[in-house]
Amino acid sequence: MDNYTVSTHFDDFDIDVIHDVLYNSYWSKGIPKETLVRAIKNSLCFAALTADGEQMGFARMITDRATFAYLADVFVVEAHQGKGISRLILDSIAHHPELKGLRRIMLATRDAQGLYKKYGFEEIENPEIFMQRWDPDVYKGNVYKDSID
Repeated sequence: MDNYTVSTHFDDFDIDVIHDVLYNSYWSKGIPKETLVRAIKNSLCFAALTADGEQMGFARMITDRATFAYLADVFVVEAHQGKGISRLILDSIAHHPELKGLRRIMLATRDAQGLYKKYGFEEIENPEIFMQRWDPDVYKGNVYKDSID
């Protein structure tokens, strides 16, 4: 993993790569680029980069940095999958000083439970106490991949 780094600095993020992956993902299909940029700027984000600065992975922590966080938008670009990049990102999150001592960290995943269990995540014990407002079609009107200058 010596050839890879993780950065939390916005200037290191390749917004086009992040947007392309998330725009086409099952969990944020069609997300407008300006919405994504606003979400990134208001979160604690982690970009996995090659030694040349190429973005190969990403994760976003939505957090108050005191009591709660929600892990979202975790991905590794296809060309770099299977190289331990997701573990590199999750290790960086687990050791980040602003995320120490949080009472609860949540996430939702359709297919990566095994990975997250290695980091202490488990199924919600009392799911009946949780509620949500859910609009899975919120980005459906976004038919263009918009750009930000």
